[in-house]
Amino acid sequence: MTEEPCQCPDCQRFYREHDRLIREFPTLKQQQELNWASIQSFRTLCGKVTEELQKRLAYGDDKARQSSEVGNTCTNEELEVAINELENINAYLYSIEALMERIFDIKVSDNIEANFKEIAGEIAPDPLNIDRLILNRLFHQTPDFPDRKN
Repeated sequence: MTEEPCQCPDCQRFYREHDRLIREFPTLKQQQELNWASIQSFRTLCGKVTEELQKRLAYGDDKARQSSEVGNTCTNEELEVAINELENINAYLYSIEALMERIFDIKVSDNIEANFKEIAGEIAPDPLNIDRLILNRLFHQTPDFPDRKN
């Protein structure tokens, strides 16, 4: 029995994003840079939100809200919990960053990068490619397709 991928909207969105990232960044170097930028943007955003929440906690909601575009009111306890969680996230992101630095030490030849591109095309083909669209249409029209459930 084959295991079918989850069809919930969140998983489907993940699968589409996963495949898009492979298609648009099909080399080792591009994946390294993409992941580095992703971690850095995550850290920047979490850090800035943590600072804003700390201001709100330190100066009181009213004064901090005047200097912030965030208009949500939270209790001090909610702010403290959120700040602690965001600080934990930032600590984890620093750890990931340290591991990522090791990944950047790895370089491969152009021949190997070509393998990355070839395999990326196989595992995440362009869903709008005409051959892919025809194949998908055929699969959906075939009543005796082995994995199809009636």
